[in-house]
Amino acid sequence: MIIINKSQFIKNKKEFIKKIKTGAVFIYPTDTIYGLGCNALNKKSIDKIRTIKKRKNQPFSILVPSKQWILKNCRIRKEHKKFLNKLPGPYTLILRSKKTVDTIGIRIPKHWFSNFVKELGTPIITTSVNVTGKPFMTSLEDADKTILKNVDFTVYEGKKTAKPSTLIDLTGKKAKIIKR
Repeated sequence: MIIINKSQFIKNKKEFIKKIKTGAVFIYPTDTIYGLGCNALNKKSIDKIRTIKKRKNQPFSILVPSKQWILKNCRIRKEHKKFLNKLPGPYTLILRSKKTVDTIGIRIPKHWFSNFVKELGTPIITTSVNVTGKPFMTSLEDADKTILKNVDFTVYEGKKTAKPSTLIDLTGKKAKIIKR
């Protein structure tokens, strides 16, 4: 189990970019809670996260590089574009993909890690660090030890005291807040 802090991560950024692009599964900090992630385009890594979380087919949200990425890859109604102004921030916007009929949760946290995702240029899976239905990780002390053993590295910055992001469904005519 490799645990690093922000400065170690930034110092070795090129190494971590390579690890993520080639399939690493990792824990990282956000503006709300810790996330469990991987390259969102790597099916094998996504399947590993499903196994770790004991989660079958529910979709995962993604951290994206920019608002421009959202506009290029997602359908967003004119009347809902104002919600893009909430990003970066503690929100997950549920949108329809332009490439499929599927919906997707989109996040850009108000956190230094978003700058890394922008530099990476690839969306990453974002889901809470827990087995589905169990409490999420707020610190290394309360993290599920099995999850910690099954990730390639953890970027740790101390205890998190926030709650998960607010979900806003923008797939219909009216915006709906799903949970807070």
